[in-house]
Amino acid sequence: DVVVGLIIFLIFIVINFVVITKGAERVSEVAARFTLDAMPGKQMSIDADLNAGLINEQEAKQRRKDLEKEAAFYGAMDGASKFIRGDVMAAIIILFLSIVGGLVVGIVIKGMDFQEAIKNYTLLTVGEGLVSQMPALILSVSAGILTTKSSTKEEELSSAIYMQFTKDPKVLLFGSIALVVIGIMPGLPKIPFFFMALVLGGLYFYINQNLKTQKTKEIEKALEQEKAQKMAPQTQREEDFLPQPDPITLEVGYGLIPFVDESQGGDLTTRIKTIRKQIAADYGVIIPLVHIRDNMRLPPNQYRILIRGVEEDSFELMPGFLLAIDLGNVKEKLTDGRPTRDPSFHLPAFWITQEQKAKATKLGYMVVDIPTVIITHLSEIIKKNLYTIIGRAEIIDLVERLSQKYPKVIKDIVPEKVSYSVLHRVVQSLLKENIPVNDMITVIETVGDYIDRVNDIELLVEFVRQKLSKYITKRFMKDDTLYVIAFSPRVETKLNSYIKEGREEEFLDLLINRLKNNIAENMKRFTEFQTVPVLITSPNIRRFVRKALEGYLPQLNVIAYNEIDKQVNMKVLGVVDEN
Repeated sequence: DVVVGLIIFLIFIVINFVVITKGAERVSEVAARFTLDAMPGKQMSIDADLNAGLINEQEAKQRRKDLEKEAAFYGAMDGASKFIRGDVMAAIIILFLSIVGGLVVGIVIKGMDFQEAIKNYTLLTVGEGLVSQMPALILSVSAGILTTKSSTKEEELSSAIYMQFTKDPKVLLFGSIALVVIGIMPGLPKIPFFFMALVLGGLYFYINQNLKTQKTKEIEKALEQEKAQKMAPQTQREEDFLPQPDPITLEVGYGLIPFVDESQGGDLTTRIKTIRKQIAADYGVIIPLVHIRDNMRLPPNQYRILIRGVEEDSFELMPGFLLAIDLGNVKEKLTDGRPTRDPSFHLPAFWITQEQKAKATKLGYMVVDIPTVIITHLSEIIKKNLYTIIGRAEIIDLVERLSQKYPKVIKDIVPEKVSYSVLHRVVQSLLKENIPVNDMITVIETVGDYIDRVNDIELLVEFVRQKLSKYITKRFMKDDTLYVIAFSPRVETKLNSYIKEGREEEFLDLLINRLKNNIAENMKRFTEFQTVPVLITSPNIRRFVRKALEGYLPQLNVIAYNEIDKQVNMKVLGVVDEN
């Protein structure tokens, strides 16, 4: 019937032209535009990964090649969708041309009357149009599937379709049932629908059986492997006995285990957590976990502190006693305690009983218990070695935390301009001189500003220190006053000239042989004000003075004039001269 055929043909045209082809064309346009717009960013991302060492040169080339293929594919699909759309429009035009041409042939050439010609040639044209629309519809659907498929590299389109059909065979079962229901409906051909239902049903039972068999085999294989592992001799390679040392380790003798074990009332673990929080607040870095273990080779009441596997210090305690420490303001010495020294600051101290606590406190001693002795000692050792404890992993973690708050700043600098290695060395240098890095974003920005002009890490650190002047000043202040000692103008001039002229031997001779003892003598004046010793110098010689004296006077802090906040009240306690 011409009318029925024409209606079906028009339905095909509408579905193909308006729904499938229009959608595929739009998807192709958007995908092509977005892919081309994103290409510069993706190329920069590849370059950044290559510079950061996350990928090698070969992987970078492969990624660039894949990026080019992706852009070419979506560009080609955008053009191909235009061909498909044109094919649908051509089919409509050809239909009407065929009808008109058939009428002309039938009436003019064949001699048919109008009614007979329109019946024959219109019927033939609609039939041919329906046949030609089937491959066009399949082509449009294929183009739509290709353009809307997610761009995953793990599997191809054919594999993805196969996996979606076979991953859950219930899909095939539901499809088979639906075809049977359609075939039962009156007026529809039963044989094609029942045949397809039979095929889908057969596939369902076949795939379902295969999945059950595969799962059974996997279970049997897992059981066999587990059995083989249990029966196999437990052998270990030599490599298994080479663990990496922990950054911070506290080893205790068996007599101190009750102070560590929470089940026995020990609170050492809780106090160590407090230390980590305090150091993070004071210095701006998060130290690794402190590993606590018992060591049967130690004397029962002794503990030792290791930094990266190397012993830093140890001390023997007296459980059941308290430690009375002389801070320098004791009215009268204890006579009935056991003399010792405080492990943290090496101050004179006594082991006393609980009954003697009130007397010692009255005399001016600071009395602390065993856990406080351990915690204070551990805290001082960590602060002293903070620059060795903080490794590159901690710096990367710190930068990642900052990137959540300052994503654009971090992305522009690390690791684009400043590598993690350079940043790690700068932070290490600051921590080594007791300078906190709480304002890490300023450290990163300053290094980023000067990295193109300065290759010397030590010089970079000097620029960073200038930016952190307020932190440095606050670090060494006491009661709103910065107490310092300084070189005399004559000594300062000499040291500056030695550095400028490269006379290193004369610089060291003056500093070590003629000034060191004078500096040490002046440092005693800081005890009266209960503050840390600070030597102030000109910026040109600061780092050289610090490097020369750190082995002799490690507790001396050396700062430059331009590292001091201009608004601070500064008091000079002594002048260092050759005399």
